[in-house]
Amino acid sequence: MRAFLMVLDSLGIGAAPDAEAYGDGRANTLGHIADACARGEADRPGIRAGSLKIPNLASLGLVHAACDATSMKLPIDEADEPIGRFGYAAEVSRGKDTPSGHWEMTGLPVTFDWGFFPRRPHCFPEDLIAAIIAADDLPGVLGECHASGTQIIAELGAEHVRSGKPILYTSGDSVVQIAAHEQHFGLQRLYALCESVRILVDPLNIGRVIARPFVGDPLTGFSRTTNRRDYVTPPHGPTLLDVVARAGRDVIAIGKVSDIFAHRGITRSIKAGSNREVFDAVRHCLTYAKDGALVVANFNDFDTLFGHRRDTAGYAAALEVFDAWLGELLLHMRHGDLFVLSADHGCDPTQPGSDHTREFVPVLLTGSGISPASLGMRRTFADVGQSIATHLGLPPLDHGTCCLSA
Repeated sequence: MRAFLMVLDSLGIGAAPDAEAYGDGRANTLGHIADACARGEADRPGIRAGSLKIPNLASLGLVHAACDATSMKLPIDEADEPIGRFGYAAEVSRGKDTPSGHWEMTGLPVTFDWGFFPRRPHCFPEDLIAAIIAADDLPGVLGECHASGTQIIAELGAEHVRSGKPILYTSGDSVVQIAAHEQHFGLQRLYALCESVRILVDPLNIGRVIARPFVGDPLTGFSRTTNRRDYVTPPHGPTLLDVVARAGRDVIAIGKVSDIFAHRGITRSIKAGSNREVFDAVRHCLTYAKDGALVVANFNDFDTLFGHRRDTAGYAAALEVFDAWLGELLLHMRHGDLFVLSADHGCDPTQPGSDHTREFVPVLLTGSGISPASLGMRRTFADVGQSIATHLGLPPLDHGTCCLSA
């Protein structure tokens, strides 16, 4: 008896009840991608064309869940009879960020307010910038604003290489992002700087400091690498991962999951950058993970490469590729395995800006002995963690309702 939690990072399925308060009343990540595909606006020669084709996700009830969440029909072929339990969940945590979504999903809602930086030039406090400069004896910093990561690196990469000043920026999330060239600045130096900044922003209640290394030169252009690292404040209470680990079971974290949980409650961490690398690691875990294990994987490309970059066609293509992989994963499940797919927030590529969007997320469960059923609307992401705890025979978590007997 094992559990696999697959997080399709940013796959929202419609504006949440409180989305207007976040400026996201029109958001619908999956729905808008599907509409763009149906209109031919997400065709990419040699990669994809036509309507969105995700038969394996549809078989788990994704299309049914998305239609239920929005009361609208999606232009995607749906399964006549989904093979698992399907529903959609609203977030009770106050943010729409990655840690809040993952922590709530594993039974720990974030009911306090994160610290944020104002949307203006020189958005970071002067004393914080002075402390950052002193921490690494820097010649100064660049950026100091809200920005898209790829855009600000394109704009300031050459000056960074020339001056040695790292690029600091933020977003609608509670985050400080620091971009620096892997060779000219140094990857390990960037990591050390982020560790120092993590301590400096704790009094401001900032959720994450993210190292954003890049390579290239001013003539050929710059590109970010997969050596990103997240420095996250530790969860404020026990999560499902802690409960599983304390029970003496294996908790295997794939992708950026270990960083998201500040390496707590994890017995093995598998670093994986791309969706393909994450998939390969999950497929390997299906073979060797022991009875009672929890495997948590984050498929980050949806968010980082396509959602934030507002690349609708790229997002659609990535969903279709993942869907093909999903068919293989489902074939290799053992008797007694529970397979759960969900998301941590939305990131609608058709919306203005580059921030996350406040949306419902899918809750899809399948496995031997799991009878198909509609779960309807779940009032918290924590229902995911509660269901996994029940499946693994662990004590109930403090938050959430089990979906397995609904």
